[in-house]
Amino acid sequence: MTGPVGIALIGMGWWGQKILNVLQAAPADIRVVRAIEPNIESVKAVCAQKGVPLSANYADALNDPTVDAVVLATPHALHEAQIEAAVAARKHVFCEKPLALTKAGAEKAVALCRDAGLVLGMGHERRWEPPIAEMLAKADAGDLGRIHQIEANFSHDKFLSLDRNNWRLKADQAPAGGMTATGIHLLDLSVRLLGPAESVLCICEQLSSDLPQGDTVAAYVKFRKGGTSYVSASLANPFMSRFTVYGAKGWIDIRDKAHVEAPAGWIVTSAMVGGPIATVDIPPAEPVKDNLVCFARAVRGVEAYPITAAQLVDNIALLEAVFASALSRKIEAVA
Repeated sequence: MTGPVGIALIGMGWWGQKILNVLQAAPADIRVVRAIEPNIESVKAVCAQKGVPLSANYADALNDPTVDAVVLATPHALHEAQIEAAVAARKHVFCEKPLALTKAGAEKAVALCRDAGLVLGMGHERRWEPPIAEMLAKADAGDLGRIHQIEANFSHDKFLSLDRNNWRLKADQAPAGGMTATGIHLLDLSVRLLGPAESVLCICEQLSSDLPQGDTVAAYVKFRKGGTSYVSASLANPFMSRFTVYGAKGWIDIRDKAHVEAPAGWIVTSAMVGGPIATVDIPPAEPVKDNLVCFARAVRGVEAYPITAAQLVDNIALLEAVFASALSRKIEAVA
């Protein structure tokens, strides 16, 4: 394939509109050729302003020959069926997190795309944040030594204003508080650094709000090859995003200055064995755009998409165990 990849944005809510806006800066790689939103009136003006055809039915995107790939910014429980339909229509797939709500669902999605020779991209834009990408490269090169522990938090209070019937607050779409909204990014990075998880203990509580699935969640993960990760998230306190990795040769602490919805840069504090603690400011970037551009280049065969099938499945296997532990309040094995 040559030229920009034509995508259909499926779901034009908060995040679908974020994607539409950032992709205006990448016309050589990817362009939105269609938008699908059941509630057409809510985004008719936005799509008209951008010159993007809008309709209500997913089938419109699957039947459109200008659509090379679909980008799913839809309720979590719909992802499995939507991916299956996209593969049947020979469309590449970029799915917002989570890929599925069960390991079996993730395995099916991965297998369908692989067997059809289609690219499966994932909305884990944290990997494209410049300081996170640099941290991963250092870990891969052995600069941090043996990774011992990870501590991470990703919290915001954006959902407090949602109608309590919103799908993002439903038990069948988003159990365990903020784990599917924010915590899953931290699980992804933990799996990326430490490999498949072995077990997890999760505590989810409703402490200062009426959010039906709880507002505060914490998970303590043990990994098969050693190492642990503590992941926490709140849906009822002001924005906070922190990812810290500790290794035998050094540690790195990365803090976002603002939500990825409107990036403002990062503060990175680190230390290596025998050296001082150093703090640097990293300027803003658009990791949401950069992830989608990388996906488009993989569709064109220019470069490989870096999130592997095994990592996709291992992340959802861990997420499924988190859900189980949140209910049982016991340590649960990861399938």
